[in-house]
Amino acid sequence: MYAPINSLKQAADNIWIVDGPVIRFGMPWPKLPFPTRMTVVRLGDDLFVHSPTPLTAGLKAEIETIGRPRWIVGPNRIHYWWIPEWHTAFAGADVYLAAHIQEQARGRISFKARSLDQATGYPWDWALATLPIGGRYMTEVDFFHRASRTLILADLIENFEPQKTDGLLMRWLTRLGGVQDPDGSMPRDMRRTFARPELRRAVQTMIDWDPERIIIAHGRWYERNGTRELRRAFGWLLG
Repeated sequence: MYAPINSLKQAADNIWIVDGPVIRFGMPWPKLPFPTRMTVVRLGDDLFVHSPTPLTAGLKAEIETIGRPRWIVGPNRIHYWWIPEWHTAFAGADVYLAAHIQEQARGRISFKARSLDQATGYPWDWALATLPIGGRYMTEVDFFHRASRTLILADLIENFEPQKTDGLLMRWLTRLGGVQDPDGSMPRDMRRTFARPELRRAVQTMIDWDPERIIIAHGRWYERNGTRELRRAFGWLLG
């Protein structure tokens, strides 16, 4: 894990991350340990909460010192688990969900939510660019905070540090999957679920944004040289 967990850590002006607990995810066997990470962006007095982690009492108190959650975002179908507790705690916030989350959640999300399926038309458009990337299995919606040049991803890049992984099997699997630091990238199995022309256009859009940093949900994130890391991580796609 990336201690301390369940606590705000400032990543840039008006950008915070929260490292959450390790979850087990994957095939029936082996279930692999994934560290989790949330991103919080302050837009005026409002907070944009991306891929929520567990809302502990201490974290709730910290959140309330920097603003009020206004938008709670599930960026793809496997990043939704803790959204209900945030929705309960901050009833005035709107929940935005990427495609297929509600069917994946199987009743866990039974409240009203808004669709996260377009590139524009959101109340945060003035500060954040929104980029939906559709695939056969899932759509991931990524974001770019213009003022700080911060790119916010979920699973499009994963970057597991060998020294933080649990055992030889995990180290071997992360290397085989193309997601081991310092060479983190899109998982090889996920690559097959996206049409290459659409994915290439999306990656080029992100490169054109020229991000300084890239925050990801799983593993070491990139504090600097974001554009260079994009070109490296998607070298298999860009040629």
